Amino acid sequence: MTESTRHEPASDQPARPAQPAPRTPAGGAGLAALLTAPQRALVALDYDGTLSPIVARPTDAVPAAGAVEALLAISRLVGTVAIITGRPVAAVLELTRLEKLADLGDFVILGQYGLQRWDSRRREITSPDPLPGVAAVRAALPGVLRDAPPGTVVEDKHHALVVHVRRAADPDAALAALSPALTTLATENGLEAAPGKRVLELRPPGHDKGGALRELVAARGARSVLVAGDDLGDLPAFDAVEELRATGVPGIAVCSDSPEVPNAVRERADLVVGGPAGMVSLLEVLIERLSR
Repeated sequence: MTESTRHEPASDQPARPAQPAPRTPAGGAGLAALLTAPQRALVALDYDGTLSPIVARPTDAVPAAGAVEALLAISRLVGTVAIITGRPVAAVLELTRLEKLADLGDFVILGQYGLQRWDSRRREITSPDPLPGVAAVRAALPGVLRDAPPGTVVEDKHHALVVHVRRAADPDAALAALSPALTTLATENGLEAAPGKRVLELRPPGHDKGGALRELVAARGARSVLVAGDDLGDLPAFDAVEELRATGVPGIAVCSDSPEVPNAVRERADLVVGGPAGMVSLLEVLIERLSR
């Protein structure tokens, strides 16, 4: 056998997963900091589209295969793991059953963009009263949506109301047609209209994932941050990562990609993975690296 045709004997050990390769130096530095000092790291993840596939009905958005197991494992290896989501905390707990896990590490769920909170230490939901404008919008929405395209549905999140057009025949056209009236309704009642993937959310102003992330970083004294998301609502968290880098806290922004992901999210990310399945794979790689 010549040198060019020699084969190495097969190994009984499974191949180690490949190291993630951020496409920016800053993202690479953030990942390196997480792997070097995981006990001071914060891993903050969106839910819909990142840990769960996007589905037509929000109540069907169960975690991707292996997601809960990966969250449990990595929570034991890094300082803090958080889900930062627009969903109510109770909905995330119902879908994930994380509150049933007795051996979670420091795990936090920030719902409604930080308005609501649950953590593995106290294991109870804290939540303020809704703004008065939410009740006014709730009462007005049936009239505003009287002539909405078939397939338009409203999700009531107690602190906010979300108009979904995913099931309309032409979701993009439906959202464009409804947005002016919904935006006016929100503004008149002290709320903001925040766009997302085929949704418009009428919610309290001044609360976003960036603010929630900054507060959690400060509370935990995190010295590195990984943030993952897939929609426009995740961009404030990406902004926070850049601000933290400027203060000496390394960070990496991850996009959970799909055909529906806005280009702005994909372009801002330091690392792009293939949807929730890719996110689970990334977490599994980190778990393998940190478990050595």
